[in-house]
Amino acid sequence: MTGLGERWLTAAYRGDAWLFALRPLEALYRLAVRRRAAAYASGRKPVWQAPVPVIVVGNVTLGGTGKSPLVAWLARHLSERGWSPGILSRGYGGRSEHYPLLLDASTPVTACGDEPRMLADQTGLPVVVDPDRPRGARRLLEAGCDILLGDDGLQHLALGRDLELVVVDGRRGLGNGRCLPAGPLREPRSRLDGVDAVVVNGTPAFTPPPGAYGMALEPAAWRRLGDGERHSLSPLPFEGAVHAIAGIGHPPRFFATLADQGVEAIPHAFADHHRYTADDLAFGDDRPLVMTAKDAVKCRGLAPDESWVLEVEAQPDAAFRAWLAQRLDTLSSSYPTPGEARAAN
Repeated sequence: MTGLGERWLTAAYRGDAWLFALRPLEALYRLAVRRRAAAYASGRKPVWQAPVPVIVVGNVTLGGTGKSPLVAWLARHLSERGWSPGILSRGYGGRSEHYPLLLDASTPVTACGDEPRMLADQTGLPVVVDPDRPRGARRLLEAGCDILLGDDGLQHLALGRDLELVVVDGRRGLGNGRCLPAGPLREPRSRLDGVDAVVVNGTPAFTPPPGAYGMALEPAAWRRLGDGERHSLSPLPFEGAVHAIAGIGHPPRFFATLADQGVEAIPHAFADHHRYTADDLAFGDDRPLVMTAKDAVKCRGLAPDESWVLEVEAQPDAAFRAWLAQRLDTLSSSYPTPGEARAAN
């Protein structure tokens, strides 16, 4: 998002009065969203249902909410329970010569996008990028996956789903409650009434929907960018003030996390999915550089030697874990075995 876009998004979350002038355009946007949803619901547009469970994780707002860390947590959690999960992504910011694109260790971030590269590195599980979600899902089935996770898949209705999870930023909530372009909502607030679970990331500064679950993003370790060496959170592996970069949906969240860790940071916010150059990371001094895991996949080979990544992990609350366990038990009894599912495909 450009600087102008960032200023608009800040205004949308604040509810600035001038956005009132955009409500006629909002009405047209809402109509288009409603017609599109109706086309899929009525069968006028096809919906492909995979022969294995599909869980989509998304948001109804623009800007970062913490959905990708929840996808990573779900992937690890499912693996621990004996599933073979695969992750499906649109791959925003990447451009490949062919799709579906099954990531391997050599897949460049320019081809797959930063979030898929990050998720593949963090989980070690199959990750497929494809603008055509059903086609990408079939590639994951070929890779042996028996449950699929759609990262940012809420609005991609061509792929059927068994569970819809929506992540909401606790601090910013739903902004002024208006849809684009008069507000930050991709879909009307009423969309939350039809999803399976709403997960609020952080302490809510708004009134969450009834039954919403909680989640925290907890710092886990420091990782040196150059050699991958991991260090505990305390003591800090560097001294003095640092430069901090964040090219994510909501950079202030990262800078606040650094402050909570006792890091004296000079903040440098970039647009979400920003493609870094060496000049972006040259600040004219020898202070260490710290960044998010999402930034790290784009800064390899560009960042100075003394660069560190703050690894964070999603920690859903106990109520969400209990709810998920019950739903997974239901799903496991509703689908064929992985071998039968691949044969059916």
